Amino acid sequence: METKIFTFDMPASLIANEPVSPRDSARLLHIKADGSFSDQHVSDLDELLRPDDVLIFNDTKVIPARLYGVRGEAKIEVTLFKQIDLSCWETLIKNARRLKINDEIVFQEDFRAVVTAKKETGAVVLRFNKSGADLMAAFHLTGVMPLPPYIKRSRGGKESDKADYQTIYARAEGAVAAPTAGLHFTDDLFRRLDEKGIERLFVTLHVGGGTFLPVKVQDTKDHKMHSEIGILTQETADKINAAKKQGRRIVTVGTTSLRLLESATDENGVVHAFEGETDIFITPGYRFKATDVMFTNFHLSGSTLFMLVCAFAGIDRMKAAYAYAVQNRYRFFSYGDACLIEPQRKEFVEK
Repeated sequence: METKIFTFDMPASLIANEPVSPRDSARLLHIKADGSFSDQHVSDLDELLRPDDVLIFNDTKVIPARLYGVRGEAKIEVTLFKQIDLSCWETLIKNARRLKINDEIVFQEDFRAVVTAKKETGAVVLRFNKSGADLMAAFHLTGVMPLPPYIKRSRGGKESDKADYQTIYARAEGAVAAPTAGLHFTDDLFRRLDEKGIERLFVTLHVGGGTFLPVKVQDTKDHKMHSEIGILTQETADKINAAKKQGRRIVTVGTTSLRLLESATDENGVVHAFEGETDIFITPGYRFKATDVMFTNFHLSGSTLFMLVCAFAGIDRMKAAYAYAVQNRYRFFSYGDACLIEPQRKEFVEK
């Protein structure tokens, strides 16, 4: 399938550089099963969902994955991409072609890394002089939040991003990008969802830096999806399977929760415990095995995430929804607004 199918026009003025406050005051485009659109707010979610729905959240926690150092006199900006072992990370580095194997990058006097490999993808493998918990502590001491490139910040970022670019339920450290759909949730919204009886379950997918990489091929079959580490426990799998047997809807919060859930579900729709890497790439034609409804942000033109929502709800339908969002000045991307997407039911399509 040609990747150009998944492009759309959107003015740069609609890119959100700051989140709204409170978080759940963000706008919400409800893309209904009958094909219509409805303007809502995230704070309305408890009224838009059914009392027996099950929400699936990604509880990964973003680490301060952008580091600033020097190689000799040259300034170096490093963004952690994917963990390889306790002391080694695959990274993205600006002007990486100037780096050579065994070059040393100094972040602080007692915190440095050596270049051990350069990959064809452009990634650079660094081995740090710290390991495990000590390395994570060094990241927290010297790093800043790895905001996506379309959010404009001066070097070092803003102090407020440490909280803004993290979900309120983040628990498991390891992500280098936020599961941004979850940024909209507040304690008050959780309270109202609880009062309605809507169940909340948590999975973990450590979002990698590949989520921001552009699709450079002309056909989706030629795109190699980045892999990410995910965990879905047996207890959670059992609860999801029980809910499905009861006819309850499974509502994934964000594309990351959806990708992990679909990775853990077999062809018969049974969810299994999962721990490992997934590189699932969902495009139109994919048969969804576990997800009934999706809550997600507005994604980049031509991105694998926009391809995923098109697979879920239809290319023409999602292009129409995004055109409606542009016309009505919805805010886009990580700090932007959200949509609640229901697959269009057959009886409405046939009409």
